[in-house]
Amino acid sequence: MKKGFSNEKYLLKQKIKVLDRVKRFNRLYLEIGGKLSADNHAARVLPGYKKTNKIELIKSLKHFGLIYCVNAKDLQSEKTLGKKRRNYQKQVLKDLSDLKKYKINISAVVITRYSKEKAARDFREVLEKKKLQVSIHNEIVGYPKNNILKGLSSQPYIPIENSLIIITGPAGGSGKMAVAMSQIYHEIKQKKKVGFAKFETFPIWNLDLNHPINIAYEAATANLQDENQIDFYHKKAYKKIAVNYNRDIENFKILRKISQKITKKKIPFGYKSPTDMGLNEIKAGIINEEVCSKAAIKEIKRRDKEYKKEYKKGREDKKTLIRMEEVIAKLNFIYGEKP
Repeated sequence: MKKGFSNEKYLLKQKIKVLDRVKRFNRLYLEIGGKLSADNHAARVLPGYKKTNKIELIKSLKHFGLIYCVNAKDLQSEKTLGKKRRNYQKQVLKDLSDLKKYKINISAVVITRYSKEKAARDFREVLEKKKLQVSIHNEIVGYPKNNILKGLSSQPYIPIENSLIIITGPAGGSGKMAVAMSQIYHEIKQKKKVGFAKFETFPIWNLDLNHPINIAYEAATANLQDENQIDFYHKKAYKKIAVNYNRDIENFKILRKISQKITKKKIPFGYKSPTDMGLNEIKAGIINEEVCSKAAIKEIKRRDKEYKKEYKKGREDKKTLIRMEEVIAKLNFIYGEKP
């Protein structure tokens, strides 16, 4: 397959973007979403993209701390993740092993949403035997609607000296944002200038809403019912179009409410929109848009077949298939593509 993506162009632009954001604060908490050590989806829709680009980016930043978040509820329920249906605990251990393999130091592992789950207590012992620093964040009753400051202040503070602190985890819902907000709360109390940002690869904010690459993101997250949307906060603030997705736009309202309470500012961290908060320069690496578009369409069709296979095996929900029907219909309507 022809190359459609330049890792060199992308990593250079992305590194500059992250470091520029760090300079705005004395310390930046950067939440990284998606697969950390092997982004197979990106590699499929952007031919030439190196699966380990996120790791390469992190390593190039050199001086940083890293907090890895683990959800106690998902440990207890033995949630499975990804195509391989890997047990949640095994996925966490694999991620931590990968980070060690790439010589990335783990400042702390935080077990989040803890309310006396035995699986979480047992897993803490496993991690501590591996000489990892483990902190426990208790479940905050009513969070994030109520008890915001009381809840965040009650969580233990993890002292890390680096100006950049990466927050990551095995999957969505691992408690990354709450851990970051707790850390920021404690540091603002210490009169420190601290900020927050998010790094997610898809959807690509500066591509068309219905670009094949962005539709491929909807296909990849059909099981989550994700939907690409215009960032109305960004449009209102700047009269410019930017693409985001439903959960991120919804979460921005919650995050802004939390941040306003913590920082006592109307526009926390200077962000007027979820797009402002993001740090995604993936478009800079696209050197052949036609090649990437064709790869994205191929990936959408592959996902459709994969979901149908999983459904027949009893490992996928009917609502995922219904969502994929919508995605395929959109692809057919806009690009004349048929499954």
